[in-house]
Amino acid sequence: MEFSKIIAVTGKPGLFQVISQTKNAVIAESLLDNKRLAINATQNVSLLENIAIYTYEEDVPLLDVFTSMFKQTEGKEALSHKENAKKLTAFFAEVLPDYDEERVYSSNIKKVIQWFNILVKAGMDFSEVEEKTEETETES
Repeated sequence: MEFSKIIAVTGKPGLFQVISQTKNAVIAESLLDNKRLAINATQNVSLLENIAIYTYEEDVPLLDVFTSMFKQTEGKEALSHKENAKKLTAFFAEVLPDYDEERVYSSNIKKVIQWFNILVKAGMDFSEVEEKTEETETES
């Protein structure tokens, strides 16, 4: 599973992996139930690798946040996204200590943790993803 092919679709629960592309739609497979669906151009799609979290210094790519969470949880799922906001923000502060508390809402934190847990359940190994991105950067 490639991190660069993982998307979130507005109005659809969970995350999807892009399988192929047609002229009018993108074919994606749900990471929750492995069902495929066609996503047309009118639906809002976010590529996870293009998402970043605000910090006081600079925006941190979501992959870096996930890698930090992966190390923090030792490759296991994080706490449930249904926990109370205090527990979620405390966990997120451990993972990304300098996140901008005014611009990153608890709903954002909840979504990031939910996505992380979905990816870990689906078998994503962020230590391998990190190695691949470092290899491609050194090749460039």
